[in-house]
Amino acid sequence: MEHVIDIKELTKDYKQVRALENVDLQIPKGRIVGLLGKNGAGKSTMLKCLLDFLKYEGDIAFFGKSTKEWKHELHTKVAFIPDVSGLDPRLTVQETIDYVSGMNPTWNWDKAERLFAKSELPRDQKVKNLSKGMKTKLYLMLTLAKDVDILLLDEPTLGLDIVFRKEFYDLLLGEFFDETKTVLISTHQVAEVENILQDVIFIDHGHIKLHEDMNTLKSNWSVVEVPADKEDELMAFNPKSKTKTLGKVRGLVEGKITLPGADYAVPSVSDIFVAMVNE
Repeated sequence: MEHVIDIKELTKDYKQVRALENVDLQIPKGRIVGLLGKNGAGKSTMLKCLLDFLKYEGDIAFFGKSTKEWKHELHTKVAFIPDVSGLDPRLTVQETIDYVSGMNPTWNWDKAERLFAKSELPRDQKVKNLSKGMKTKLYLMLTLAKDVDILLLDEPTLGLDIVFRKEFYDLLLGEFFDETKTVLISTHQVAEVENILQDVIFIDHGHIKLHEDMNTLKSNWSVVEVPADKEDELMAFNPKSKTKTLGKVRGLVEGKITLPGADYAVPSVSDIFVAMVNE
């Protein structure tokens, strides 16, 4: 499998705090990958290191070439949507489009016109007068209108309502992603992105706890439910988490087990994530 991002022994310190420690990762081409972690786990720091916004120890390469060699040319292949907008509030939407198109050699006018025609963004209105949702939509449209190979997202729907969050991911899938593109989404909203992810990375306190494709991850875990009087039998399998409801006991178990009278279910990524980072 071809890898578009290679990370080796990535370490980042902020004064007395180690945000990342000896991170080794390979991100394959043509995948939607979730970088999942609690607040402060090191997600944003990793993305900023990938973009060479921060000094770090270790090595990061895109398409087999170190970021130190790429310099500014890397941004013709990689686009970034941060958790805050860097738009100029003094410009109108149309002026913003004209400015960004003129600054980016990978700008695709055909795609841009199609996107903005469907966006309902008021082109004559100043950016400062747009709602947060509209600003995020504008930022997304500007990013999707560029012909890049990799898209990095850092908490892209933070603070937005559920309707726009769905629209955001629909646009991402419909207008950007295909088998030649790669998307890396950093978020702590695990359930929100679970249905679009192909690979998942769990990060906690600067360490990678897990890196799996979704099918393998879910096949390695089971939710097992038994009557309350069989709790001891379930506990013998050392479940990673346990809940009790209505005379039943549910446990998240690594691997496949067999218990008489038990019911089985496929766990959500949220279930596995919570169990592993709280272990």
